[in-house]
Amino acid sequence: MSSETHGAELVAPRRRTRIGGRWRPVLTAYVLILPAAAFIGVVFIYSLIRLGYISVHTGNNGDEGPANLTAYRFIVDDPIFRQAVRHNLLLLLSVPVVTVLALSIAFVLHEGIRGWRLYRTVVFIPYMLAIPVLGTTFVYLLSLNGALNAALGGLGLDGLQQDWLGDPSWVLSSLASIIVYHELGFGVVLFTARLLSLPEEVDQAARIDGCSWWQLRRRVTLPQMRSVITAFVTLELITMLSWVFAYVYSTTKGGPNFASYVLEFYIFDNAFTFRSPTFAAAAAILLLLATTALIAIQVRRTQVEVNVE
Repeated sequence: MSSETHGAELVAPRRRTRIGGRWRPVLTAYVLILPAAAFIGVVFIYSLIRLGYISVHTGNNGDEGPANLTAYRFIVDDPIFRQAVRHNLLLLLSVPVVTVLALSIAFVLHEGIRGWRLYRTVVFIPYMLAIPVLGTTFVYLLSLNGALNAALGGLGLDGLQQDWLGDPSWVLSSLASIIVYHELGFGVVLFTARLLSLPEEVDQAARIDGCSWWQLRRRVTLPQMRSVITAFVTLELITMLSWVFAYVYSTTKGGPNFASYVLEFYIFDNAFTFRSPTFAAAAAILLLLATTALIAIQVRRTQVEVNVE
């Protein structure tokens, strides 16, 4: 056997060993994520497929029928559904309110006032409370004979007393205020953390150049916080569209006279109260599509802003 043949026999196993060593971490990673992927597939992907299947198979007495869009046509023509959509859209108006409030409080805390850590904790406490607990508390606070009206009466401001959760003219605004109160702490902590991570040299240079406090925040600080603000706004938009059920259920149950009815409550009622899973599935699919479109728009806007920068 020649020396060249003997050398080739020694090199080949080494190459196979290298290739096997290179792919082993990749295979190990896939094996490790397989349980999580299987869980997601069963819990989420299968559920979505099943949800879509139920939404197009309308049958009598719960029996499956041929595929059609009857459920979608019914809920689109349903005035209660349109009213619920309108209420969710109105709740979106509270997103800029909670964003501006959170930014303002974060800016004040960032100035290093005495006890700013304590104030940040106090603001964050409502966010740590369970929503049913918060809702029940506000029921006692905002009801016709609640603490707020009692305080207004004690101050001689009887003209300002309202049935905050029982008057159709006020219930949605009251519900929005509860959501803002709960979500405010998350925004304050998020924005404060981002402010603490910004380089101080930039602020010092801007002050040396003669920037006022407002100019510093508007022209220097806010551009550096754009990604965090966008993320917070996106999360709050999703909350107003598809995470307000607990607030409604623990306070008004959608009343009075559907004045605080939202899409999630419409889905809940059709699924469990009226025993109409097909209509509930169709409404859930529409809500999912709307939320997905909203996320896609926000992600696209973020990518455009990053590319411009």
